[in-house]
Amino acid sequence: MTLVSHYKSSRCAISFELFPPKTAAGMDALAKSIEQLNQFSPSYFTCTYGAGGSTRDTTLDVVEKVKELTGLPVASHLTCVGSTVEQLESFLQDAASRSVDYIVALRGDPPQGSDQFEAVEGGFRYANELVELIHDRFPQFSMAVAGYPEVHQEATSAKSDLENLKRKVDAGADIIITQLFYNNDDFYRFRDACVAEGISVPIIPGILPVTNFKQAERIASMCKAEIPSTLAKTMSQNDDPKYQFNVGVDHARNQTLNLIENQVEGIHYYVLNKSEAAAKLLNGLELAAG
Repeated sequence: MTLVSHYKSSRCAISFELFPPKTAAGMDALAKSIEQLNQFSPSYFTCTYGAGGSTRDTTLDVVEKVKELTGLPVASHLTCVGSTVEQLESFLQDAASRSVDYIVALRGDPPQGSDQFEAVEGGFRYANELVELIHDRFPQFSMAVAGYPEVHQEATSAKSDLENLKRKVDAGADIIITQLFYNNDDFYRFRDACVAEGISVPIIPGILPVTNFKQAERIASMCKAEIPSTLAKTMSQNDDPKYQFNVGVDHARNQTLNLIENQVEGIHYYVLNKSEAAAKLLNGLELAAG
């Protein structure tokens, strides 16, 4: 089953993104979250991949565990950061041996302390090069790539950002999963621009519920995502954790409902390894695996 096949149903397919825990206790807690999230019939789970390969083995451990617990397809992230082509191929061979289904192919962020990406000797500089490698050498993997509704922070313009995205799609990407956003109009503008650019693969919006305003501000600043002024004002007026959780989840639920009304093919949720927010916002919605 390819990634595209999940989005051919008339229903809105959902997926969840996890990250590798640092401790055994974290892995146990993640297993409980996975079991709760699985009740919402996701199409697949993804797991992030640490900068410079710092979580390479743990990422594959997580996706193996998810597959064991759910029986669902799984995707591993893979970045170009700090890796030679030989190391990337080694990871992909390991992923294949562990029955990973999909790869989320990314250039990756610059190493901590640097504001500029630099390829290692013998490595790749651009995500489309990684996509091309996987397409040519590991065709068993269906691939997702990243899109940026509010423009990638290193892009010189929205047009150049779209041109780069099209290069990734033309190199063999099957779907686009977007960076998080909090204003759906940003996504709709991006989707229309992709169509105008000749991009025809499924474009899946990525949603991260705001459950802690300070944390949301930090994450949003890292990826240059704007938090709507009304949401910021409402959340900042009360620092009670339960209040902030409820306001943020309600916003994400309203985003979800509006996206469904505007006929998105699926939604990808960044759950930060916790199930409570996603469970509350999805409860009662008619969403199921595509």
